[in-house]
Amino acid sequence: MNKRRIGTSDLYVSEIGLGCMSLGTDENHAIYLIHEALERGINYLDTADLYDRGLNEEFVGKAVKGKRDQVIIATKVGNRWRRDGSGWDWDPSKAYIKQAVKDSLRRLQTDYIDLYQLHGGTIDDPIDETIEAFEELKQEGVIRWYGISSIRPNVIREYVKRSNIVSVMMQYSLLDRRPEEWFPLLREHNISVIARGPVAKGLLTSRPLEAASAAVREHGYLDYSYEELQALIPKLKEKSGNRRSLTATALQFCLHDPVVAAVIPGASRLRQLEENIAAASAPPLSRDEYEWLKQATKRSVYEAHR
Repeated sequence: MNKRRIGTSDLYVSEIGLGCMSLGTDENHAIYLIHEALERGINYLDTADLYDRGLNEEFVGKAVKGKRDQVIIATKVGNRWRRDGSGWDWDPSKAYIKQAVKDSLRRLQTDYIDLYQLHGGTIDDPIDETIEAFEELKQEGVIRWYGISSIRPNVIREYVKRSNIVSVMMQYSLLDRRPEEWFPLLREHNISVIARGPVAKGLLTSRPLEAASAAVREHGYLDYSYEELQALIPKLKEKSGNRRSLTATALQFCLHDPVVAAVIPGASRLRQLEENIAAASAPPLSRDEYEWLKQATKRSVYEAHR
């Protein structure tokens, strides 16, 4: 599988990574899927301390044991679980980040994290303090590089200006093209995009639209009504034709701009993983196909949340 460099870092990741959030809570199954991903060319695993209260990180740690030097591990920080288990609170403080990283290292069974990402962020955060925490961890060798996971323009702008982030993770797909607003700024500063949600909750796969969640059937997806999705998605499948699956079209679309270092679709079953990986060897989008897709989904380009 082709690899791309994340920003100015020395991290070269497979174009298609594995978003580990959807692996589930069955340890054997989760580890099996991770092993399959690694054997089929994926070297980039994305997790977070938030997922299943750290259980997801534990699965990743067990799966990469003996293979650590072959894998790029990305995890996230900033959401502190309440002691009573009733939920979590946002905490981007230096003290919390420096404590939380120790817990992630323990769960991942490693002494370093390749890419440590702030899992959210607001303009009211103590941003300089947060950056200081990441910079100190980098100097200590606990993390190799750091980035943020955010769709908030003001937050992105501040971190681009004030920090040494190498990546911004954003929800990006044919049905959610908000990140394109920030591609020029990130490209100018040699910062990569990590695209999460590239198949839009399964809407951009071979799965029938009728199998979408009750919420999608009732409310649609982002600014698309369900009726609009019923009209659009068959056109996207038709455009994909016999050359590639809709999943491959969706992932290839996200990868078309080189500012995107990787897409990280999730997988809860082997078939989903296989479909995602197959997209890497599918024919790339021609210029005409890419422009047609942009035109067909231009309604998904709208002002990002402030």
